[in-house]
Amino acid sequence: MRNFAFGKAQSVAQASASASLVAEAMLAPDGGAGLNDLRIVKAGGIDLMDLMKEGLLAPAEVTSLAAVPGLDAIAPTPEGGLRVGSMVTLARLAEDPAIRGRYPALAEAAGSSASPQIRAAATFGGNLLQRPRCWYFRLAEFRCLRKGGGHCYAIAGENAYHAIFDNRFCAIVHPSTSATALVALRAEAELTDADGGTRRVALEDFFIGPDRDVQRENDLRQGELLIAVLLPPSAGLSMKHMKLAQKESFDWPLADVAVVLDLSDGGACRRASIVLGAAAPTPWRARAAEAALTGKRIDADAAAAAGRLALDGATPLSGNAYKAPMFEALVKRAILAAAS
Repeated sequence: MRNFAFGKAQSVAQASASASLVAEAMLAPDGGAGLNDLRIVKAGGIDLMDLMKEGLLAPAEVTSLAAVPGLDAIAPTPEGGLRVGSMVTLARLAEDPAIRGRYPALAEAAGSSASPQIRAAATFGGNLLQRPRCWYFRLAEFRCLRKGGGHCYAIAGENAYHAIFDNRFCAIVHPSTSATALVALRAEAELTDADGGTRRVALEDFFIGPDRDVQRENDLRQGELLIAVLLPPSAGLSMKHMKLAQKESFDWPLADVAVVLDLSDGGACRRASIVLGAAAPTPWRARAAEAALTGKRIDADAAAAAGRLALDGATPLSGNAYKAPMFEALVKRAILAAAS
């Protein structure tokens, strides 16, 4: 690992001025080792340390966000939702009474991420902005398409844990479990730059697929920081997050699903959000399944039909067709659990 300078930002503006885009830095030869002015902002540092140890990123300076006031706050919004700071840890997100009471699907997703030790250090913002966990991407020996190379090795290679949707150019799956729940909740990202300019963007639009940019996973711009996620009001909503993994205690999901239902007093579904994680390069909206539930009472037959429709458009690769029945079962179970 290359030596680097370390500092602590005291304000959002100071941190923004120190921010380089990790995705762009990794396109430079040797992970940017030749860029003497490469400066990276660190939240919890879990993914950053992985990238540095793997020889994929070599910043000259790392700036910590730990001392920036307000980034670790969970506070109500005027609209009746919650504003969750990007430095809130996954452990706190999973345990916070307001999150557990009003957004249980998000608490479930955060609480099932990684191990207790990692959840205690990993931040909400860092979890959303982490880079893909594809083994070809993570090995310096493979100059894959996402790192500026010529093609995606996973499409014709070892792809057991890769995407079954939107995998024509690049077969990564989005690495954040929390993102699955957030897209189902229709949450927004709050971003700011060194000049104090802010913008809000729906997370569904913030995460970008390979057809839009094959070398990036999000719409974070140069000099911008993700400072918070805005959760809309949840009154009247029923929700559930479920995950399947080889080692349930701490492993990356083979499949995960978030379901959010808006049910009438009579039990009919007014609106459904069904999002699949570990399925595509972005959290994947199962739109056909959502449409099938709208206007219907939720029962076992309706949930089973939605589970089948959730696979609409799937294109499994040579080693990951087993994911299809997993998602079908998870969607059905999550719908019934949310409705109950």
